[in-house]
Amino acid sequence: VGIEYVPTAIEDAKFNSALNGIDNTIFYAGDMKDILTPHFISEHGKPDVVITDPPRAGMHTDVLERLLEMEAEKIVYVSCNAATQARDLALLKEKYNVVRIKPVDMFPHTQHVENVVLLQLKNVE
Repeated sequence: VGIEYVPTAIEDAKFNSALNGIDNTIFYAGDMKDILTPHFISEHGKPDVVITDPPRAGMHTDVLERLLEMEAEKIVYVSCNAATQARDLALLKEKYNVVRIKPVDMFPHTQHVENVVLLQLKNVE
């Protein structure tokens, strides 16, 4: 299950699924805070892993609350804004441990760096 704000990215995801012979995917275009509802989760099930790459403003509080409720075993949080990522991680620390942080310099010779953080649900071995 994929949720993406940009409709053309959904079309790319569908194309790539078909190209790779993957037929068990479904994608939704829209704002995560509007789509990721308790009903959506009960309909599609709790994920094992969540990969999120929010805008510079970080995750909406509704999305953070939903992530805490879902208790996915792992969250991979990609961010281009270390400040909002740190703010969101502080809220997620209630149920998650930071396992690893990796900066990725996708734009050499600029001040922009993407951070990739792996979070693990606490008390899960």
